[in-house]
This record gives sequence, structure tokens and C-alpha cells, in this order.
Amino acid sequence: MGFKILAINPGSTSTKIALYEDEKELLVNTLDHPIEEIEKYEKIVDQFEMRKNIVLSFLKDSGYEPDMLDAVVGRGGMLPPVKAGAYRVNDLMVDRLKNRPLIEHASNLGAIIAYEIANLIDKPAFIYDSVKVDELNPIARISGMPAIPRVSTSHVLNSRAMAIKAARKYNRKLEEMNFVVAHMGGGISLSVYEKGRLTDIISDDEGPFSPERSGRVHCRELINLCFSGKYDKKEVVKMLSGNGGLKGYLGTVDAREVQKMIEDGNEEAGLIYEAMAYQIAKGIGELATVVKGRVDAIILTGGIAYSKMITDWISERVEFIAPVEIMAGENEMESLALGALRVLRKQEAARDYVE
Repeated sequence: MGFKILAINPGSTSTKIALYEDEKELLVNTLDHPIEEIEKYEKIVDQFEMRKNIVLSFLKDSGYEPDMLDAVVGRGGMLPPVKAGAYRVNDLMVDRLKNRPLIEHASNLGAIIAYEIANLIDKPAFIYDSVKVDELNPIARISGMPAIPRVSTSHVLNSRAMAIKAARKYNRKLEEMNFVVAHMGGGISLSVYEKGRLTDIISDDEGPFSPERSGRVHCRELINLCFSGKYDKKEVVKMLSGNGGLKGYLGTVDAREVQKMIEDGNEEAGLIYEAMAYQIAKGIGELATVVKGRVDAIILTGGIAYSKMITDWISERVEFIAPVEIMAGENEMESLALGALRVLRKQEAARDYVE
């Protein structure tokens, strides 16, 4: 029998769970939480018992008991900066996420639920590639404005997992290769892995626009807009995240709808969609300079990587740098489970969380 691992990924109104036996997916589901249920709780952490009980109930109804598990892994939440890879969940981490998180966010519940379930059966609980992984080079932290240093925020869970998978394809280790990865979903972020380390990123608010986010915009014009008296803070934030990008230009966040518009002869849709690809390609070129052009492969991942139209446009502009690998999909649940599996197989060591 192989290792059975339960992966837990809380979102704002749902909790995704997956059960793996070694690399094989046994069970996957999204457990939805009605908005009226969520609104009963003053703080996100107060949802812990409710979500944990729903996870356990679903597991039991699917024919699995907690004592069948070898480990539980949760999405890493808003901790202070951590290294890439696995961390054992401990009392200190749980206390931090419950009482002193950097930001109130649903991902904070991942480690807490995993720890509680794992403790029921005396098995280990992990987080893997937290959203706050920060391994930036000191030079990458300089923004040009001392009051606003650059910080590392990217789609590291999927991006790093795809880099690990790509290295395996080349029969090498991640630590032996340089990758530039573009994660293309509702938000778009880019990252460069230099001999296995995440040394620089382009976050979803400093690079390409995406289906719902505006990305990098002209600073002076943004300041003028903020102080124009036409909009309040909430409205401007929504323009940047929620109503920006494809949504702002074309009224939809669905790339499939945009492609249909293009197929129906909508020239504006064609221009905007290609502009998104153009900006992603520019970001890839930007990060290639971090490793002085020594890029082993460029990885295009995330849900939008299913769009051949987008990946072809990007590839045309960047394939002179390095081969382009298309690895479509969000892959978050697999990334969590396989990260924990590598720890159980002693292929990786898990860190102890300390402050």
C-alpha cells in the first residue's frame, strides 16, 4: 500500500480537498460554503470548526476514515516570509495563523484544519509552498521608492511544482536548472527559478494585465485618478483587481468567451487578447535578464495555458530565449499532495516553523 495524503485548499467560499495514494488521485471535490453560512462568522478563523467538520463528513461519506491517512497537507497561509518547500505545522504556526496573520485570508485555514485532522490520528501535518514564499535576491527587493520595498507574492505553489516536473522531464533536478514560469489564471504572475531558488518575481499587480486585474499601470495617471474626486478607494481597488484586464475592456473574465468574440470577428477582442499575450512575453523577457539569459526552459501554466491562441502568441515572442513548455492547469491539489509525498519518501526534508 502506498502513502495516503489528504490535501486541503480553503478558498473564500469553498474548500477544495483531494485524496491521493502516492501519485494517484483517489478523490477530489470542491466543498461549497453558502455565502449566508460564511457571513455568520465575524472572522475567517472562526470558520475553522465548520470547515473541518465538512471535510471530515465528506471524507467519511466517500468511504474513507481519517486513520487511513499517512499525512495531511494544507495550503500555506499568510505567514511571515518562509522558504519554498514543506514546513511541519506546529503549535507556533497555528497560533500565528489564528491570532497574528499578516492578512485575514481563507488560506490561513489550510494549516489549521490539516493540523487538527492530523492530530486526531497522530500523523504529520504540512504546508507546502506557502503563498508567502520569499527567496528574493537582495537586489530584487529594491523598488526605487524606499517606502515601498518589493515583496515576493506569486502563484508559487503551481509555478514551482511545474518547474519540478519540467526538470524531471529533462532528467535533471530543479537545483540544476533555470526556469522562467508564467502562471496565467484570474491573476497572472511570473517567476524565475535560479538553480532551484525563487530569486525574483513579477507579481500580479506589477506586470501583465489578466482576466480581472489591471497589472502594471502608469503611476502618475493612477495618482491623478485617485485624487480626481470621481472615485473612492474601494472603487479604485476594484478597477485594479476585479474589474481590470479583460473584464475592464471586454466585460468578461472568461478567456473562452474572448476567443469566441475573436472567432466572430470582434477586432477589439483580438487586439486586447493579443496585448495580454504581448505583456506576458515582455515579462518573460524581463525575468530572463535575472539569470543573464541562461534560461533552460520557459514554462506556461495556469488555466489560460489551455488557450493555444495565447500560448502561440507568447511562444512566437520568447522561444528565441529558451524552449517553451506548455503545462496547462492550476494543479494546486496535485502540487500539495506530491510535495507532502516527497517528504514522506524522504526525497525532501520538511522545515520546522520558527519565528
